[in-house]
Amino acid sequence: MTASIPRLPLRDELFLLGHDDDTGHPHVHRQTLALGLAGAVLIDLYLAGRVILDPNDDTRPVSHLRIYPHIDRPVGDLIADAATATIRHTHPLLRGWLRGFSADLYDRTRNGLVAGGILRRHTRRRFGGLIRADTYLPTHSKWAVIARSRLRYLAAGREQPDNHTAALAGLVADLGLTHHLYLDDDTTVLAARLKAVAAQHYQPVRHITAAVDAAVGDLATATYR
Repeated sequence: MTASIPRLPLRDELFLLGHDDDTGHPHVHRQTLALGLAGAVLIDLYLAGRVILDPNDDTRPVSHLRIYPHIDRPVGDLIADAATATIRHTHPLLRGWLRGFSADLYDRTRNGLVAGGILRRHTRRRFGGLIRADTYLPTHSKWAVIARSRLRYLAAGREQPDNHTAALAGLVADLGLTHHLYLDDDTTVLAARLKAVAAQHYQPVRHITAAVDAAVGDLATATYR
């Protein structure tokens, strides 16, 4: 049934899983989700062969890994092409790039989903019309349902993980979104299963996910300073 439905970029699936289907409210802080979105963009670039991480040194700690372009040509995805452009000349440190590129990525990702017809904007007025509140809801439940189903099959061991879904599993677990997947599993056990799946795949993807986790930790620490 889902074979004819095109797979969304990793960032779009993560955005949808990061929000309540009925209210459009984010499950985690927007900056936290934006860091996950930046990681998702970079993972998609790596899986497409467009970037690499420190090709000549596998011993560096994650905090010192740099990103390098590999295939430097536009693909017609505005966000992916913008990410490649920021990497082209500077070869940035991984965690610093995640923080910088995530700055307005939440809004850009949401706007892209609206332009693609996957989200639609709803406007409500409160207090006699004095305050306008915009929410963004899916135009169809299939997009988030498909992503959740793939994660459910992985957690149950019913499917072998592909690279895209394994990366999604790692990001969902690290951002604390497992209890919003609407699965019956114990969320602690489920998070461990998803992390175990993610840990089986490419080391650079694991490095990116770990850098996202560290950047989210930095954000939480800064909040209490």
